[in-house]
Amino acid sequence: MKNKLLLFLLMFTMLFTTACEKEEKNEIDILNWSSYIPDSVIRKFEKETNIKINYSTYSSNEELLAKVGTSSKGTYDLIFPSDYMVELMIKRNMLEKIDKTKLKNIDNLNEKHLNYEFDKNNEYSLPFLMATTVIAYNKENILDDIKSYKDLLNPKFKNNIVLIDDQRIIIGASLLANGYNMNSTNKKELEKAEKWLLKLKENVKAFDSDSPKNFLISNEVDIALIWNAEAALASYENPNIEIVYPKEGIAKSLDNFAIPKGGKNRENVYKFIDYILRPEIMKEIIESYPYKNVNSKTERILSYNYLFNKAANVDDETIQNGYFVKNIDSHIKEYDKIWANIK
Repeated sequence: MKNKLLLFLLMFTMLFTTACEKEEKNEIDILNWSSYIPDSVIRKFEKETNIKINYSTYSSNEELLAKVGTSSKGTYDLIFPSDYMVELMIKRNMLEKIDKTKLKNIDNLNEKHLNYEFDKNNEYSLPFLMATTVIAYNKENILDDIKSYKDLLNPKFKNNIVLIDDQRIIIGASLLANGYNMNSTNKKELEKAEKWLLKLKENVKAFDSDSPKNFLISNEVDIALIWNAEAALASYENPNIEIVYPKEGIAKSLDNFAIPKGGKNRENVYKFIDYILRPEIMKEIIESYPYKNVNSKTERILSYNYLFNKAANVDDETIQNGYFVKNIDSHIKEYDKIWANIK
């Protein structure tokens, strides 16, 4: 009996010690897109709160889903899925509801970017930044007037284009180029989109989602179909970079704060989200990685460089006329096959 009691006390002590150690560590495990939050912002939060940030990255929503889906519960405390991925993760019961009462800065969010279809009433997500696709090209070397996705098929651009390494965005652009819905699941339309992409591939030097701007800046290519912030950063480096929103329409992506099921550091997560929602903190993020701002109070303090850069501060009309990637459920397998043939 004494041995059993001793064993019980020993096990209890070990569990209690482990729990205390976790609390003493005072951490947040964040999984986010690469090149999205400056290290300076992370370090300031750590210094202010004494909460350690463990930061890891992914380069596509599909990679995010795989990492969260194959990890044990509690591996990640905070993630940043895009619109359609939020919807998918809600359906799979992978996200916690957000307790908005814990966020004193929540009213800083621009109402234009709340209550989207993928998460009505923002029960499971809150907007962080919006990205749009854009064509960027070096007008010093490209004398053609590029206005459309179709213009990228010109044989003179062989081995001179970099594309985002994102199947939904690039297949979606091909569908738009052919006059179809960018989320089409129609077999014939997808076949036509694949043929179009195989033609485009002859002009593609690289697929890169991490830092495609470097191809433009280093003059490895003269044309890019990339995210707006990457184009903006390239244009800061080289004023000859021309920004074009294709006439067929652009893809837009709203990336969001979301809390995966089983997170162990909830209170710390809310502190971090509230910190990011401060106008001056979001300004620091936006001006380092110039995506579209969704914080109303930040709008008042942004720099001239950001506000008047066509790629960075995307106008509302372009965004309104853009298209979100939609959750296409099992049809993703058809996109996977196309992407495998293209890559």
